[in-house]
Amino acid sequence: MALEARAGGDLERAAAVLAASRPTAVNLFWALERMRSARDPQAAAAQALAIAAEDVAANRAIGAHGAGLVPAGARIMTHCNAGALATAGHGTALGVVRSACAEGKHVSVIANETRPYLQGARLTAWELLAEGIPVTLVADVAAGHLMSRGEVDLVLVGADRIAANGDVANKVGTYALAVLAKRHGLPFLVAAPCSTFDLTLADGAAIPIEERAADEITGFRTLRWAPQGIEVRNPAFDVTPAQLVSAIICERGVIERPDTVRIAALLG
Repeated sequence: MALEARAGGDLERAAAVLAASRPTAVNLFWALERMRSARDPQAAAAQALAIAAEDVAANRAIGAHGAGLVPAGARIMTHCNAGALATAGHGTALGVVRSACAEGKHVSVIANETRPYLQGARLTAWELLAEGIPVTLVADVAAGHLMSRGEVDLVLVGADRIAANGDVANKVGTYALAVLAKRHGLPFLVAAPCSTFDLTLADGAAIPIEERAADEITGFRTLRWAPQGIEVRNPAFDVTPAQLVSAIICERGVIERPDTVRIAALLG
């Protein structure tokens, strides 16, 4: 939007394009509303830079709070990308990993590939390798097997929207991980900034779930593996009930066993 303002373009059109790109992510709309307040290109650039700086500060605070929940030597399973590439810097879930490493805890990460768009394989794995943080890439369907063999110590994910009661929308497959973590007695942690909370929604049933193109499921580029004419569902997100969440980590602190009362108390 700052670039659109500098080019003398239509800010409302730019906002509409961005809003349509990710209907599940509530903090996108929060940021767009802030950008709409800009009166000129200079103000738009200043607002954009302010949002970026605040996001990095929030992520570092999330990392500091979350690192206290991570034991030394922990093997952390994560899903999708909630790192520097998904934020203005440092990351939310990966911010916790980075902060734990900075404290000398020598953690390692098991990155789920995150079908069908492979954000775990393409983004999370790249970030961790680039920083020298030990990471192992696995197929999503291997998560339960690894947990059953005692090879995972905790699950740590980000979030795109959190309802007032603590229900969490995140990349599809997160709900299944939470169920598996519950079955194996593992902590299931969610790291997200306060702007991810949507207190207008009582629970996760009202969170809009983006459905993406069928060709992400049926093949890749020119290669097709599914038969022509097959019906496809491609939800990009799912909702994990608050009862399966051990704690939500935000820049203001940690909400253990999240519910409406605990969330309201921390967020004020």
